[in-house]
Amino acid sequence: MALTRDFKDTIKQRAQNDPDFRVGLLTEAAECILNNEVDVAKTLLRDYVNATIGFQELGTLTDKKPQSLMRMLSASGNPSLGNISKLMASLRQHEGVQLHVSAGA
Repeated sequence: MALTRDFKDTIKQRAQNDPDFRVGLLTEAAECILNNEVDVAKTLLRDYVNATIGFQELGTLTDKKPQSLMRMLSASGNPSLGNISKLMASLRQHEGVQLHVSAGA
């Protein structure tokens, strides 16, 4: 089912106004990657990029073509670990946060 424009606008507006929400998108994406939920992680990362930095600027930061980044985060995309790592590092730097892993029981 395609998302409605209203939903996308809601995500964008919340991300623009709520730094905790933006950090939550990145944190949840990282956790999804660690838990082998790659499709969910790609969706979260795509939402973050669309709502904040945009694919043009992300392309500049990662030295990748924006179209390649869009394909990487598409439903059928299959990004390499190196590409995901570079993308996450760039988004984390853009947001000005550090992400840490901790073990839980």
